[in-house]
Amino acid sequence: MLSTTNVRALTAPDIPALRDLLDRDPLVNLFVRHRLDLTGLQERLMGGRIWGYYEEDELVAACHAGANVVPVEATPPAIEAFADRVLAGGIRPSSLVGLRSAVMPLWERVESAWGPARSVRPFQPFLVLDQDPIVEPDPRVRRVAIDEFNTLYPSCVAMFTEEVGVDPEVGGASGYRARVAQLISQGWAFAIIEDGEVLFKTEVGAATPDGCQLQGVWVRPDRRGEDISVRALAAVVEQVRATVAPVVTLYVNDHNRSARRAYERVGFVETEMFSSILL
Repeated sequence: MLSTTNVRALTAPDIPALRDLLDRDPLVNLFVRHRLDLTGLQERLMGGRIWGYYEEDELVAACHAGANVVPVEATPPAIEAFADRVLAGGIRPSSLVGLRSAVMPLWERVESAWGPARSVRPFQPFLVLDQDPIVEPDPRVRRVAIDEFNTLYPSCVAMFTEEVGVDPEVGGASGYRARVAQLISQGWAFAIIEDGEVLFKTEVGAATPDGCQLQGVWVRPDRRGEDISVRALAAVVEQVRATVAPVVTLYVNDHNRSARRAYERVGFVETEMFSSILL
């Protein structure tokens, strides 16, 4: 096992090298690049830090260590070193997510300290759409206005609770409410709202000049099975590609066959395999 002497926290002078590393796979590494661009590696803004793994003074891998632990371009020696570092630092994130090839070996190293997990999701196809959707968009989909926060918010809570298995308001709702309000204010929340109720919604969770990542795709439970999501997603893709980023990505649980069929019908193509460990 390599010692952690090859690992150190990255700071502002390391930003160019980190960007070069992230650009090796700008779509897979989109979340960390978004966090880098947003915070400039300032720890108080990140709520954590990004560790770099070096070989002969060259940055060859990184690991976002905050509420989410996300390995980047992680080789087996880097995974061992990051595991040592996060365990030594007493880090206890809410999730471990990224390429399956890095996440599952890292989880094996930290499970005894971080486990048991609430949910292990070892197979999550990573999907990409870099062209217009192949179905007709639903014209009802639009950006949510900030004065519609109270209309959208209950559907966000419902989606989060259903998908993650935890009510985001447990322990206080202020943080989650602020995050939803931020997404609306950025123009990153999209929905079909009819008669004051949300029929469909999703958000852009992260974006860079290369691409963006959708999150929180949700259809009102009593309207599921009506094929609403396909054309609604097509509309989101069309609008997002025109105004946010040229490529749209997301990842989905492999067992969610209906969602996978819907994404395929819109035009999404699987390019990688992700894993998530929810803690």
